[in-house]
Amino acid sequence: MKRSLQRHLSLVSAGVILLAGLIAAVASFSLAFSDAREFQDDMLRQIAKLSVISTSAPAPSLAHPSNASNGGTTDPESLVSIFHLPGDIVPAWLNRDLSAGLHTLDTGSGELRVFVRDGKKGFRTVVSQPTDVRDEIAINSAVRTLIPLLLLLPILVWLIAYIVRNELAPIMRLSRSLDEQPVERPRAISDADLPQEITPFVHAINRLLERVNKLMLQQRRFIADAAHELRSPLTALSLQAQNLKSAGSLDVVRERIVPLQEGIERARLLTEQLLSLARAQSGENAGSDINVSAMARKLIADYLPLAEAKHIDLGIEEVAQLHLHAEAESLRVIIKNALENAIKYTLAGGKVTLRLLAENDNAVIEIVDNGPGIAAGEREQVFDPFYRIQDTTVAGSGLGLAIAREAATRLGGTLTFHDVQEDGGIILRYTQALK
Repeated sequence: MKRSLQRHLSLVSAGVILLAGLIAAVASFSLAFSDAREFQDDMLRQIAKLSVISTSAPAPSLAHPSNASNGGTTDPESLVSIFHLPGDIVPAWLNRDLSAGLHTLDTGSGELRVFVRDGKKGFRTVVSQPTDVRDEIAINSAVRTLIPLLLLLPILVWLIAYIVRNELAPIMRLSRSLDEQPVERPRAISDADLPQEITPFVHAINRLLERVNKLMLQQRRFIADAAHELRSPLTALSLQAQNLKSAGSLDVVRERIVPLQEGIERARLLTEQLLSLARAQSGENAGSDINVSAMARKLIADYLPLAEAKHIDLGIEEVAQLHLHAEAESLRVIIKNALENAIKYTLAGGKVTLRLLAENDNAVIEIVDNGPGIAAGEREQVFDPFYRIQDTTVAGSGLGLAIAREAATRLGGTLTFHDVQEDGGIILRYTQALK
């Protein structure tokens, strides 16, 4: 069961309130109980003082039958007993030499709270009250102070749950708004009436939706371009197959089969590039430690025949031995497509160099050529799928650099173009942090 923020906040808040209420109740009860007992002690003092004033005319109505024989007087409601020494007969539990002040005495049948007051000429007044009666009165008084608090606690708990539910209601409305978004073109969600703490989260969602829309637009354009690029060679293949079918002799068949094979090869290369782009975008393969120098030398050897066919000087400049933690196929795709593009666009008799170096804790792989270069305004556009440089006569699908940029992004690196200072041309630089 997933953790509920609303339930968690309600329970925590209610628990804090109940705990605070319990502490407050204990403190209130203790203070009220203590105050009640202090009040009863004051009452004993006042009774002792008043009894001295009224000694000359004792009130018979206060006499309690059970205490009449000992000469004391007793209040039948609060069980307060009054003794005047030395005149009254005192019970056995009362020590005539008891010091003045408050005392708690054990009579054998229960405890008494006793106040002794010294008067003039040895006259003493003793006022007593059973402690169980005092405690009952004090407890009843203290309990009355708890009733409002105990009635308030459940109301507070309900209010907390109600407030938490209302405060989290905008999040529920936000989730419904997201569920109602159209799949094909999600829109940014409004941050109106949302708590300040939720607003950054909403802005992050909107930025994500913006990236999703941009990606979906790129995918739609990619699919349309891919369909267009595939339609042309497939249409050509269909026409070449019809021409081959109408050939009247074996020599004509041999002649017409050559462009058919070339068309099939172009379609195969385009399909392979589309699959490479899909693999680069998925980025599912795990990384490993790669000897970049060894990989670079192997690719130079693979492309050497193509370079020699155009009389291009293809070489490697190894400034530093590079080792990277990356996905091997993605790194190979970057270098391979960069070399292929450089050889393709460099004029016959030109020069292409694969350079390996390290700069500021970064591994740098550069493909340097002295070809016609790329205009500054097109250096970002050439990374778009199916984009072709204006006025170019070189055949191609415009997918190589798009695949390389996608692979570089998946590896956490960057792919950028830079000018060659010496004799023209351009540098395609891949940079990745050394780990």
